[in-house]
Amino acid sequence: MELTDLAPLERWMELENEIHRRFAIDANVFDPKGFRITPQKHWVNRLCPAVKDTDKGQSFICAPAHMNIAAMARRAREPVVEECDAGMLKLVVPIYRGEEFLGAVGACGVRFEESEVDAFLVHKMTGIDEATVAALAGDVPAIPRARAEELSRFIRERLAALRSDGRPA
Repeated sequence: MELTDLAPLERWMELENEIHRRFAIDANVFDPKGFRITPQKHWVNRLCPAVKDTDKGQSFICAPAHMNIAAMARRAREPVVEECDAGMLKLVVPIYRGEEFLGAVGACGVRFEESEVDAFLVHKMTGIDEATVAALAGDVPAIPRARAEELSRFIRERLAALRSDGRPA
């Protein structure tokens, strides 16, 4: 079974859009291998697209963060909220149908209120000038941890609505 067996691609795109609209966060739906299933991207800051524009940023910051946190969520069968190496929030909610893992909903691009983007580390991992990283990090939105938990609950509720039996996906 695939995610598009649960809902058409348009519904997954609507979910991404709704998460972005309500929580001002970048959200994507991923298949079991960690690949986005929709073509859309909603950036919420200027740093993330700059990081992802570099091969090293994608390979050493973004992809490992998603894969590690998604693996934790898959094993736990529960949402996981952590920080990536850059110091930004990464939330992953696994999607199951019975015992079968179908993928995940991920959200990122903000930081916790008490956290800061690690400009030096981003510079070292991507090669982007540290002053440029610091300037781009200036518009990374901050959220309280309670808001991340609210987002997690919201995603679970939306996933439950996709299931015919009403249980969380």
